[in-house]
Order: sequence, then structure tokens, then C-alpha cells
Amino acid sequence: MAPVPTFPVKVGQIDDVQELRKVEPSTIPERFVRDLTERPSSLATALSPPSDIPIINLSKLMKGNHDEFHNEILNLATACEEWGFFQVIDHGIELNLLENIEKVAKDFFMLPLEEKKKYPMLPGTVQGYGQAFVFSENQKLDWCNMFALGVEPHFIRNPKLWPAKPAEFSETLETYSRDVRKLCQCLLKYVAISLGLKAETFEEMFGVAVQAVRMNYYPPCPRPDLVLGLSPHSDGSALTVLQQGKGSSVGLQILKNNTWVPVQPIPNALVINVGDTIEVLTNGRYKSVEHRAVTHKEKDRLSIVTFYAPSYEVELGPMPELVNENNPCKYRRYNHGEYSKHYVTNKLQGKKTMEFAKIQTQNST
Repeated sequence: MAPVPTFPVKVGQIDDVQELRKVEPSTIPERFVRDLTERPSSLATALSPPSDIPIINLSKLMKGNHDEFHNEILNLATACEEWGFFQVIDHGIELNLLENIEKVAKDFFMLPLEEKKKYPMLPGTVQGYGQAFVFSENQKLDWCNMFALGVEPHFIRNPKLWPAKPAEFSETLETYSRDVRKLCQCLLKYVAISLGLKAETFEEMFGVAVQAVRMNYYPPCPRPDLVLGLSPHSDGSALTVLQQGKGSSVGLQILKNNTWVPVQPIPNALVINVGDTIEVLTNGRYKSVEHRAVTHKEKDRLSIVTFYAPSYEVELGPMPELVNENNPCKYRRYNHGEYSKHYVTNKLQGKKTMEFAKIQTQNST
């Protein structure tokens, strides 16, 4: 959750999609209707079985014997290199905590609109209730309501946006975020090992890591073929942790080999994806992958997403150990706070924000 933009932002009328469902259940306003090339059917969508998305068993990394550990590290490397996504099982976060955070998130979205409006996401910002990444009056909108909060370190929090209802929301989010933070720190140790680096590499580099949460609610949509739940993008984080609501429609899709592949949730697993930061640090060996959300005609969907990233003060660039003649330096060094500001002040548009970090090769004349 980086600083807000310094330029004035006019976003026009942004309809609340839950209210649209109540008032005009069969109508989709024009701002939600995507151009032909952006619609969910514009690229082939694979009907992939869940086994296609790599599965990492964290207990084998933490407590497995030598062979189990070695095999799981290889699996992790393959997942990060070839997919940029994996589902983690045996992750150590209590099932009742996953259920509790899902309940308070759903209960928040089910509050009357007037109550939710007490915590507004102001134009050009990314905390509060509303739609993020909207920067113009004619920009297409996602079929989604969002509620986003900065969590760590405390100076990024906006206490006025932490809701009074549901009563147990803040306490549940604090506990959940603490456990997800530990999970991210743990996973990054093994990501480092999978690269042949010291386990503490990322923790030492990141300083006091920035952590934010965004809850997404996608109501049913009368024409899911015309809209997107969330525009295609990669994440600006180091790691992203996604919890998909139980009983939700299958909405997350990742772009692999120019095909949108749906991610079928494994019960009680968490979906992890590599963010832009890890792509830069590994000089492109581990890639952040474009993903999006689609909607469903009859079922709603809830997701709870945690973003884990370096401190804003940290200078980042490809690690020397991962740059050589065969893999020359692809990204420049930059301040992570500057990148975060760039990310949150631009609309979601595939991997376009990565241009900020790429070394631009110029043809000599």
C-alpha cells in the first residue's frame, strides 16, 4: 500500500456490483462490458484438472526426511520456474482460522451499503471499500467489490478504515495476518534454497516487510461472458497468498502458454504466486505470471489475498549470483517504494508495470 498519486483522479460513476444485482439483476452497465478482445472467451480456456497446478507440501520441507526435502525443493523450483503459481498444503495455518477470516470477510460484504460506505476507497487509493486501480472516467470496471487494508508495518495502516462491524473483524484479521506473515517468511526461505542461496537471503534483504490484505467479492453475473471479475495483471509483491472461499465458483485463471488455465481450489490449501519482486531478484528465472478472475452466472465467489513485499526503503535489482553470460542482467536497480507507487497508480494491465524495472535495450543506429 504505497503513497497515493500526486495527480487528481476522476473516476466517474462506479456502481456497486452487489447493489446492481439487487436493483437490476439482468442488466450490465456499459462500463462493465469488456471489449471483444478482453472478454473471458477471447483466448482459449483450458479445462485443466487440479493436478496440473503444482502442489507443494510444506510439512515435507519443514519436517521431511532428506529425500522428501530434496524432492519437494525440486518441485518448488519447478513450480516457480514453469508456473509462477502453486497450491500449498499442510501449511500450518489452523483450519478454524481460515474459516473465521472467511466468515468475517463475507459478513462485511453482506452489510448494508451505507455501512460499507463508512470505509471508502478514495479515487486513486488502494485502501478501503470500493474498486482499486481506477484512474479515468471511461476505464472499464471489474465485476467485483473490494475491501483492502494495509497491515504491516503499522505506519501503512489507516485505522479509520478498519471496520467496527463485524465486531470480530479486526481481531480475526490480526491473527490471520500474523500467521500468513510467518508462512510467507517460511516459504521465502525455501524459495531461496531452491535457487542455491542462503535460507535467510530474502528476510535479510527485505527489512521490515510490507504486508497488505485485499478481500474480493464477486457476485453472480447475468452475463459472465461479457465481464471480468478482475482484470489481467501480475502482482507487485514478492509473494501473494490467496485463500479462495469454500463453495465459491472457480474464478482464478492464470495465463500459461497463451491459454487461460482455471485454478481448481484444493480444500484447505492456499494458492501462492510469485510476484514481480521475485522475478526481478531472480533475473527472470522465477517469473510473475499474469492472472485474472472471471465470474459465474449463478454462484458468487469470495477471495482473501495477502501481499507480502520488501520494505519501501529497500533497493532492489537482480542478485549477482543469478546473473551471468548466459543470463545477462534484465532489470535495473530501483527503490521498492518507487516501484510500489508506480504499481498502485496505474490500472491493472497485464505485466505492463514491469516495464518500470526492465532494462530497455536500444538498437544503435
